Amino acid sequence: MTGRIVLAATPIGNSGDASERLREALATADVVAAEDTRRTRDLATRLGLRIVGDLVAHHDHNEGEAARELVERALAGATVLVVSDAGMPAVSDPGFRVVGEAARAGVDVTVLPGPSAALTALALSGLATDRFAFEGFPPRKPGERASRFASLAAEERTMVFFEAPHRLAATLTAMAEAFGADRAGSVSRELTKTYEETRRGGLAALAAWAEAEQPRGEIVVCVAGRPAEAPGMGMLVAEVLARIGDGERAKAAVADVAATAGVPSRELYAAVLQARQG
Repeated sequence: MTGRIVLAATPIGNSGDASERLREALATADVVAAEDTRRTRDLATRLGLRIVGDLVAHHDHNEGEAARELVERALAGATVLVVSDAGMPAVSDPGFRVVGEAARAGVDVTVLPGPSAALTALALSGLATDRFAFEGFPPRKPGERASRFASLAAEERTMVFFEAPHRLAATLTAMAEAFGADRAGSVSRELTKTYEETRRGGLAALAAWAEAEQPRGEIVVCVAGRPAEAPGMGMLVAEVLARIGDGERAKAAVADVAATAGVPSRELYAAVLQARQG
């Protein structure tokens, strides 16, 4: 029988966040593919578990070859558990190549959901969460980093980044230059751990804080998207006139359009009257 691939989220700091499904999978899987086998073995010890399956390395440097081998094990009937050091595999961590290989081979893939640093930081950011984009780690080289941020300057969704502590101040400074000094952002570090901290403010202020404080730990940066440009009065008048042309009463059309655009209805009504008279 064909086995399956199981992607499992691991705690991002607090071992108490390990789900019962993760505990069972670690204790029973035929193969446990870990980003760092030592850290996964340590996690199992902290959870009071013993890994009885084969514990194999699956990281950035061997992901292509390891993915094929893991799928072959699943084809032979094994349950293959894929874990990263923290959080969800395949999200800025090894895992997506295994899923691709499994899909091509017809091997079943399932997920044991759980902790996510990106989503935890987003929830803490105080920024819009209805639309967001995960951008992973920015480029390390200053020129490439500036180019990446420039390409994101028009992004209207909240952006979520990972960053190393020793590059945080430079990254926030580059963000302030690309997105604007006052663009809202947040920096979260040591999520779910004893010294968890989230700082919120304008990007320039956050860069100054990072330069002065040199914060440590695993870091997630969230940046507000570019504010949508408010439609001009001419566009609003045109919309009202179109609705009047479709048979809607002028006052009702003006009231609705003004409320949606956040402009005074009296001002919009005067502009509509002027346009109709002209």
